[in-house]
Formats: sequence, structure tokens, C-alpha cells
Amino acid sequence: MAVPFGIFVPQGWRMDLVEIADPIEQYEAMTRVAQLADQMGYDSIWVYDHFHTVPTPELATTFECWTITAGLARDTRRVRIGQMVTCNGYRNPALLAKMASTVDVMSHGRLYFGLGAGWYEHEWRAYGYGFPETPVRMGMFREACAIIHKMWTEEYPIFQGKYYQIDRPINEPKGVQQPHPSFWIGGGGERVTLRLVARYANAANFGGGDPEVIRQKCAVLRRHCEELGRNYDEIIRSTSINVHLIAPGDDAERATAQARGQTSFEDYRRSFWVGTPEQIAERLQPVLEAGANYIIVYLPRVAYDPEPVRIFAREVMPRLR
Repeated sequence: MAVPFGIFVPQGWRMDLVEIADPIEQYEAMTRVAQLADQMGYDSIWVYDHFHTVPTPELATTFECWTITAGLARDTRRVRIGQMVTCNGYRNPALLAKMASTVDVMSHGRLYFGLGAGWYEHEWRAYGYGFPETPVRMGMFREACAIIHKMWTEEYPIFQGKYYQIDRPINEPKGVQQPHPSFWIGGGGERVTLRLVARYANAANFGGGDPEVIRQKCAVLRRHCEELGRNYDEIIRSTSINVHLIAPGDDAERATAQARGQTSFEDYRRSFWVGTPEQIAERLQPVLEAGANYIIVYLPRVAYDPEPVRIFAREVMPRLR
């Protein structure tokens, strides 16, 4: 069975639009990558839910997650559109469920709805959300998952929690996909997050491409599924990987110099898989054997040169079939 692949589009969060001055052209560069992925057989395109850039907050473009999710839904035809992942603390969960239902209809049922508890303290505080302690953020996240599921599956949902309350909100239409929009939960927390996956989600994202971590998280998820009476095999287990493709025979340090900037090659290799298409495909095999069955990749500099999007689709993806 073919392994499905997703790809992140350049939206600015990772300083991947800074060489384009015009904000309209920045947006169109992002859209061109999304449309190319649509043509090249990727299952999905992905965006981040962040307001400030990394590794440091800079006065630079970062396009807002749900606005571009909606825009890309209308600028593509086949590919699915997801968020890795929506920060629960940035939007009321009932409103977020309504937004997702609308985008699912806009996309003709191509939405992957990603949700997580959130972590980027600088932007939380800058935007006036405060930054609750981890147990509070996880409690909010747990309640949000329940509310969103209710908003998608009940006509007049009621929820009275510690952090959120809803009183019979009407959410019509609820979306196109049945029984509800595809629900992806990001994170590998073993006591809370993976149990929420087993209870509510269609998919999980964890492990960062590390086979040992993926194997461990899959085992925990399977136990939660057994306890809750959920079919483990129906849950997508995705992992996200940074990949820098080089041509056979290239010097890896030289080939990555422009993308690395001031980062040393040794440090860059800690966060990016650097290799030829054949080498990347070989590294992916243990990831799949560990239990992942969906791969999402980030490729650097594709806003300026989209050729790696084509190369990955033509030379890596077929090797995993």
C-alpha cells in the first residue's frame, strides 16, 4: 500500500519568505508551492499556526494559519489542507469548530483539522493570551477536544467545563466529511494527548521522524485504544520530518550552505535529514517499520526554487510504495 505524503508550504514562520520583499508575491510564492504539491501527487499541504517567526521573533511575514487554510482550499483542487497544529489557546474552541466546518465545505471535504495545546510563549504573551502553566493548557486542550467533537456531532451541544462552557450552539453545516471533519491531534504526551487521540481523533502526529520515539508512542496509543475500545488501526500515525535533498555526488556541506546561513553543518544535520532521494527513502523505512504510516515533510527554500517539491515526489515517494 502506498505511503501518503504531506508537505509544508512556506508561510514565513520559518523565515522562508524573507528574500521576497512584496507581501503579495510572498503569498503567491506560498500558493505556487501548494498548487505544485496538488499536481505532484502529495496527499496534503500543511501550515503552521504561529504569529511570530522562529528561531527568534523578527519583524517579518508570518501568514495567519486559518486565513491561508481557507485561501489554499480555494486555490487547489485535489490536495488536502491541514494545520500542524492549530494552537488551542488562540481561538475559542466552539468558534474554531465552526471555522473548520466552514472550511471543510469550502474545500469540498478536503480539510485536515489539526489541534494542539500550544507552546510558543513569546507570541502568546505578545498577543495578550497570557501563558498558562502546562497543566492548565492541557486542561484547556482536553476540554476543547470534547467541545469540538460535540460541535461536529450533536445538534444542540452542551458542555460545562472548568475552562470552557457552551450552551446549545448551532453549528450548521457541520462539514462535508462523515462522520465529521478529519481530526488530527499533534503531540506525543502519553497520559493526556495520546489518550485524547484514542478518544476523539482520526490521526496523530508525533516522533519527529525518530523510529524509537515513534515505536514507543505507537505502543502507548495502542494501549489507550484497547482501554477505550477504539480500533487502533483506523488511526493515522503521522510524523513530520525536515528534509534537505541533495543531488548524488554533491558535497553535502556545500549544498546546504545557502539554506543553513550561519548555522554550522553539524547543527543543521541535527534538525534536517540531508541526503539524496535514495538516502532519504532508506532513512524513511525504519520510520514506517516503527509504526508511522503517514509522512509530512518540510523542504527548505521552495518559495524561491520549487524543484525539490518535484524531486521528492518523483524520486522519494515512489520508493516507499
